[in-house]
Amino acid sequence: MNQENTLTKSSLLKTEDWWAVWLGGLVFFLGLGQLFGGDLLGWAVKTNVWLSITKSMAPLSKTYAFLPGWASLLLTFLFFLVTTSIGAACMGWNLKRFVVGFTIIFALAYGSFILGSYGYLAATKDQYAKLNINWSVGLTPEGGFIIALIVGLLIGNFWTGLAKFLEEAARPELYIKTGIVILGATLGIKALGSVNLASTVIIRGLCAIVEAYLIYWPVVYFISRKWFKMTPEWAAPLASGISICGVAAAIATGGAIRSRPQIPIILSSVIIVFVAVELLFLPWLAQSILYNQPMVAGSWMGLAVKSDGGAVASGAITEGLIRAKALAVNGVKWEPGWILTVTTVTKVFIDIFIGIWAFILAVVWSVFGINKKGQEKGSKVTKGEIWERFPKFVLGYAATFLILLLIGLAAPHLTKAATAAADQANGLRGIYFTLTFFSIGLITNVRKLWAEGMGRIVTVYAVCLFGFILWVGLLISWIFYHGIMPPIVTG
Repeated sequence: MNQENTLTKSSLLKTEDWWAVWLGGLVFFLGLGQLFGGDLLGWAVKTNVWLSITKSMAPLSKTYAFLPGWASLLLTFLFFLVTTSIGAACMGWNLKRFVVGFTIIFALAYGSFILGSYGYLAATKDQYAKLNINWSVGLTPEGGFIIALIVGLLIGNFWTGLAKFLEEAARPELYIKTGIVILGATLGIKALGSVNLASTVIIRGLCAIVEAYLIYWPVVYFISRKWFKMTPEWAAPLASGISICGVAAAIATGGAIRSRPQIPIILSSVIIVFVAVELLFLPWLAQSILYNQPMVAGSWMGLAVKSDGGAVASGAITEGLIRAKALAVNGVKWEPGWILTVTTVTKVFIDIFIGIWAFILAVVWSVFGINKKGQEKGSKVTKGEIWERFPKFVLGYAATFLILLLIGLAAPHLTKAATAAADQANGLRGIYFTLTFFSIGLITNVRKLWAEGMGRIVTVYAVCLFGFILWVGLLISWIFYHGIMPPIVTG
């Protein structure tokens, strides 16, 4: 078969990557209304730490203070429903099932986040007086992400009929990539406030992932081939999935080496399960051992958790947990956003390299004929392969970052408005993250995985992940970020 015919041609309106750019870009540009004295996004809902449910929601902006919280939530839901449904229709999804499924998912996910913001669960020490309480579990509102994940897991594993019904709208990659596009604006604001620290994060993040690539992939490939006797067709996508970036890397590698289509699909199921496992314990481990090294913790999440959704989500939880513990134990209040920024920058660089790595593997497999029996050998690698494999949402992340950075540099008097714009956009970014957590849980069917007899794949994954990937990732993060601290909030 001609290689050109086997590649799926990307379209500006046909892929999740591009729709992440359009959806995230829309939120970002609505937020930019602040630069012109407008407030185009302030009607959206924000979630407060609460003791009385009537005070749990409010509009993002005081301009819309006349709106009750429930009305702001309704407007936010309608905005999400309409914009994502347009994307679903363009991508050829079942629109009716998507609309119904998204409505249910939004309600359950946002309800989980509201529960996670309950004062005795979420409040940090500096909020005790305001809430008139003297103790809290201290999970911060990001604890709502974990509740959303657990609710999704329960439905995905015990109410499989409902999970099947909702699967058309359970799109964690779309939701997290959209959130990452919006998150680029935060990096732009951080860079304006601390150019040296932002450049340090970018440079060290690039160095860290290059080093991780050179260690992770060959070791996992060797273990798969030597110890577990896997064929190259299985070992290469598995090595990419475990060592690089989960589902996306496994699929890209499978396509590059022309493996059978079912192989990356099977591997993706295993990866998703382990991402859910990591989300349930890794942020708390980071809080326990790294609350005095927050940037190390952020990098570790980016290197250790093997999906965009899982990594960035774990970074968000880790930031909340570590900031809360540092405040409680050391009395230090770190500026929010930096830990998550390190995680995101690390993950974005990893995503950029997926395309390059897939291209390299395609060349190696083609030149050396490392193919399964009956597969065409010596097939040429097309010039467009890198672009086909390149994660397009990264362009959106870079664009929102550069736009806010350039605005601040060219017009310093607009920095305050630019910060307000990023803050408003981040309000909706949090909802995209919540949808991601719930969707990850919903599609993680542990019982089905074991029923399909994937014991050897699971064993390889567990041996590699817990045997060395987590700890090598921690070591690399320590080497590049040890002693680097976020700015401290004063006053």
